[in-house]
This record gives sequence, C-alpha cells and structure tokens, in this order.
Amino acid sequence: MPELKEQFQSADWKTEKHVPVIEAPGAVASGEFLTVKVTIGKEVAHPNTTGHHIRWIDVYFLPEGAKHPYQIGRAEFTAHGESAEGPDKGSVSTQHEASLSFKTGTSGTILAASYCNIHGIWQSSAPLAVR
Repeated sequence: MPELKEQFQSADWKTEKHVPVIEAPGAVASGEFLTVKVTIGKEVAHPNTTGHHIRWIDVYFLPEGAKHPYQIGRAEFTAHGESAEGPDKGSVSTQHEASLSFKTGTSGTILAASYCNIHGIWQSSAPLAVR
C-alpha cells in the first residue's frame, strides 16, 4: 500500500516550478523573531488557472534532535480565475506565496511543502542556525 511520504517530490527550484522556495536568514539570535517567505515558481513561473494551480503551502520547523516538527503556518490559495462565466473568466487570482514569522531557541531546519492540483506534493528545506 502506498504511503504519504512516498508522494513528496523535490527538485532544484531553479529548474522546477513546483518546488517551494524558502527565503529566510541562515542564522538568528536565540528568541529573535525571523520572517520566512515561501514562494512557488520563483525562477520558472507556475500557472495560476482554474485547471492548474497551487492550492496550499505549509511551513514547519524541525529543531535539532527533535522527533517531530512544529507547524509554523499554512497559506491556502482559493482564487484561480474561476467565475460563473466559466473557467479562467474571473478577474481574481491569488499569488502563491506566504510570509510567516516565528522564534526559536534551537537550531534546526525550516521545511516547506506545497500542493499542485495536477502534479502533487512538493517539498524543500533550509537550515537555520541559532546563536
């Protein structure tokens, strides 16, 4: 039976439009708030149409030595040009990016996942050092 962990895909975000791009400082002072920005399609644009779009982005933090990550937040994108007049006839579309802030006293890894309605779940990670 397939497992969820087998469904996560990853690649280089510079060539693959589905990979979450994490922008965050590489190091922060203990207890200092940091802002994490996650975008999809930074180098290669991802469509945002009724038929092909990013539905959500999740952001987690896994402290060094911890068994489980903390969920920092989730952004859901629900406007993709839908309209009563038909697909892609609407004038409202969301941009697939999220900015979240958090603080920690421990070094670890920022994790991001995104979901494309056509191509599934994608992931990436970035280290965070706490001084």
